[in-house]
Amino acid sequence: MRRALRGDLNGALRRAAGLALVLALASGLACGSSIENDPILRLSAEESLAEGKRLLAAEKYARARPYLTHAFEVEPNSAAGRESLLLVADTLYLERGETNLIQAEAKYRDFQNRFPTSDRAAYVQFQIANSLAQRVERPDRDQSATLKAVTAYEDLLRLYPTSDYVDEARAGLETVRNHLAEHEFVVGRFYLRFGLPSASAKRLEGLLDRFPAYSERDKALYHLALAYRELDRDDDAQATFGRLSTEYPGSRWATRIPKENR
Repeated sequence: MRRALRGDLNGALRRAAGLALVLALASGLACGSSIENDPILRLSAEESLAEGKRLLAAEKYARARPYLTHAFEVEPNSAAGRESLLLVADTLYLERGETNLIQAEAKYRDFQNRFPTSDRAAYVQFQIANSLAQRVERPDRDQSATLKAVTAYEDLLRLYPTSDYVDEARAGLETVRNHLAEHEFVVGRFYLRFGLPSASAKRLEGLLDRFPAYSERDKALYHLALAYRELDRDDDAQATFGRLSTEYPGSRWATRIPKENR
């Protein structure tokens, strides 16, 4: 009985060893086959980075990305690896499209988390903001990306006030804040149209207070005055129409002020 059990055990061990050998050989062959089928895997980080940069310069973003990804994966902490990770994000950003912009933001944040003291930190923060700004929805839609873009631009101006991207960041911030203001106007006008003048007035008052650089303040003033009229706040309506005609005398909205309020 013992001999039989010992024989069964030895046989099982031999079979297991044989299976392990087969699997190891198969794995080796697969690796060799992968390298043969994908020449990128034979390149060093520097070689792969150079080819990725060549394709990027030729605006072949999708073709450049595998080379840059390989360069980062081979040497993630080297200078070539760091540059490659950043360029992967750039290819996604430059290719545009909702999915690519989401992935670009993720790659920039990955770089930011891995290399927080990089001399490219200001650029990375700028590109995070730009990736979000490119994804803003229409004023009547959800403004989550717009709010995040505002924060990202403000973070750049706060953290890197002397960087080369400050002027562009200020312009980007003004654009996305204007977009948020337009969203507030759309909501305020919606309330007015559907018989909710109190909610409309509150929204439009907040718009004028929070967004002094809003490019269509004349439009907001006109509709705020209408909301006041609906609320029988005649003095407030008259004062608001007066602001409109004084501050924006050439505005098309000023020409629409009712005769009794001029």
